[in-house]
Amino acid sequence: MITGELKSQVDKIWQAFWTGGISNPLTVIEQFTFLLFLRRLDERQLLEERKAHLIGSQIDNSIYQQAHKKFRWHSFKNQDPES
Repeated sequence: MITGELKSQVDKIWQAFWTGGISNPLTVIEQFTFLLFLRRLDERQLLEERKAHLIGSQIDNSIYQQAHKKFRWHSFKNQDPES
């Protein structure tokens, strides 16, 4: 069952997409899913980096290369939406 808090969160997300010019529900779901995927990839990379740092080694199969740092969630989420 949808609680008031959950409905409020969904409404905020919908409003953000609507304000950004995305009004098709399927497009909203697609874009939101992609953002969740990017966040999960970055969380996984951060975990691997912490593990490597603890044991003093390098990451063998890095998800993100150094040149792609700006596309990682922790960097991406702080960017201006207009840029």
